[in-house]
Amino acid sequence: MDDERPDVLTIGLLAHRTGIPVRTLRFWSDEGAVPPVARSAGGYRLYDTESVARVELVRTLRELGLGLDDVCRVLSGRATVAEIADAHVAALDAHISSLKVRRAVLSTVAKRGSTVEETTLMNRLARLSAAERKQIIDEFKDEVFGGGVDDPGLRDRIRSYSIELPDDPTPEQVDAWIELAESAQNPEFRARLRTWMELNTPVSGQGSPPGGSIWWARAIVQTVAEVRRRGVAPEAPAAAEVLSELFSDADRAAVLRSLEAGIEAGAEHYRRLVARVRGQDSSPDATEDLEWLARALRAADQT
Repeated sequence: MDDERPDVLTIGLLAHRTGIPVRTLRFWSDEGAVPPVARSAGGYRLYDTESVARVELVRTLRELGLGLDDVCRVLSGRATVAEIADAHVAALDAHISSLKVRRAVLSTVAKRGSTVEETTLMNRLARLSAAERKQIIDEFKDEVFGGGVDDPGLRDRIRSYSIELPDDPTPEQVDAWIELAESAQNPEFRARLRTWMELNTPVSGQGSPPGGSIWWARAIVQTVAEVRRRGVAPEAPAAAEVLSELFSDADRAAVLRSLEAGIEAGAEHYRRLVARVRGQDSSPDATEDLEWLARALRAADQT
């Protein structure tokens, strides 16, 4: 200690006074958080009573989770504690959200007894940040739905349609999102879905495609489901009557192309996956009804 300044403290005394290890104080000092007020003749760091208060403040900020860079910004007056705290709240929220997703992934793995490879893939996809998950889906929507839609209003509605995991997803939502994300990154799936979309999207000035009502109006599927419940075979005369009621004078070849494209693309499964990710109650799986309808259209074309 300097005899001319009995109020100064060596780093050892500062450590004793504050309860902070010397190694930590030396690191804080090197980073500029607790700079020495002077140096002894031998080059040792010296501190004063204000340094004690500064150490206590640094300790408090560090316990709140602030990094030394943020601590130094606060101490230098370049940022307020409130500003730093607000930034840390946002970071903590993101971290909590990530932990919830990770928990949901583990629950899903435990529930369905996933293989090591499947578990690895699930973790890789589900641990993506919210921004990265959104980018995957946005790129998918732009490629599949963006180019073939002439109506700006419809295009905007498609792009704004959210397909994102909530902050606290259920295992079922994680499971559905992972399957959806895998499909969204598959070029063959995107191509099939884009073909289906182009065949079923209204074109400006041309009206609705003949087969579009199958996908955008569930009434057709409901009618077919009722016919199937009555045991009507797709090749039966009664099936031909149902087709006449449903499609009247529409171009049935175009209807069939639309229907086959949707079945090949797995459009019905895609619809149900999206509903599960969004936590919505989707209508029953209509794949068998759609396949019955396709068989009925082919049978009618051969008569």
